[in-house]
Amino acid sequence: MTVLVFLDPAFPSGRVADASVPQLLATDLGATRGDGVFESMLAVDGKPRKVSMHLDRMAASAAALELAFPAPGQWEPAISTALAEFGRVHGEPQAVVKLILTRGPEGADQPTAWVQASPVPASAARQREAGLDVLLLDRGYDSTVAEHAPWLLLGSKTLSYAVNMAAIRYAREHGADDVIFTSSDGKVLEGPTSTVVLATVQNGTKTLLTPELESGILPGTTQGALFQAAENAGWQLGYGPLEPTHLHQADGVWLVSSIRLLAPVKSINAEPIAVSPALTAELAALVETVL
Repeated sequence: MTVLVFLDPAFPSGRVADASVPQLLATDLGATRGDGVFESMLAVDGKPRKVSMHLDRMAASAAALELAFPAPGQWEPAISTALAEFGRVHGEPQAVVKLILTRGPEGADQPTAWVQASPVPASAARQREAGLDVLLLDRGYDSTVAEHAPWLLLGSKTLSYAVNMAAIRYAREHGADDVIFTSSDGKVLEGPTSTVVLATVQNGTKTLLTPELESGILPGTTQGALFQAAENAGWQLGYGPLEPTHLHQADGVWLVSSIRLLAPVKSINAEPIAVSPALTAELAALVETVL
C-alpha cells in the first residue's frame, strides 16, 4: 500500500493521507494537463538517497515551468514522515519515494505538493541481474532543439510522461524490455526513465561516457553520482555526442536510474552487444559508495 503525505502549512511534518480514498481534486492541473514536476528516489532502511540532488533538480524543473517550489525544509520533514509510516505499515528495508508538485486546482493559484512512499518493484532487481533488451526509438526531434525551443521543457522532469510510457509499452509489445531514445539527426539521448552510460577500455584506460546534456536530456542524478565516484577511482569521463555505433562498439552499456540503479544492456534492436560482468560489478559497487 502506498503512503501519502501532503505538504500542508498546518502540519509542519506533513499531513498523512489515506491512499485508498480520493485525495486529489478532479480539477487539479497535474491531473488534467500534466502541469507539474516530480522526482523519484530510493530509500534504504528509512534513509532517502541523494535527497539534495533530487530537490535541486526538481527545483530546476519547477523553475522551467514557472511553478513555485516549496523549500527543502518543507519537503524533508514530509519525506521523513512518509518513510516512518512506510516502515510501520510495510516493514520493508527499501522504498520508492516520489515527490510530486502540481500547479494545483484550476483557478485556485495554490500548488499541490505531496510525498508518496511505495514498495520497490520486483522488476528493478530482476533487470539489474538479467540485463535489458532495448530498442532504439526516434524521439522525433533533433539534438539541437533544446537550444532554440525552451518551451518544450526538454531536460525537465515533468508529469507529462505519456510518451515515455508509450515507448516502454511499444518496446514490450515488440519483445524488448526498455528503450533508448535517439534524435532525428542520429544522436543517442536517454531512456524513458533512465540515463544511458557506456564504457570503453583501451590499453588499460577505462572511460565512462554519457550523452551531452545540450541534446535536451534530463541530468541524471545517479549518472552524476556514478561519474563522480568513477573519476575518483581513476576512470576517464566523456560527455557525447554519442551515436548508435558507439553503443555497439562499447565494452558495456547500461541504463542507470535512482530506483533500478545500474542495469546492463545486453541487446539493441535484437542484436547482442558486449556485456561485461566485471565492469558491471565494478560500476555497481561505485554506485553504492555514493548513494
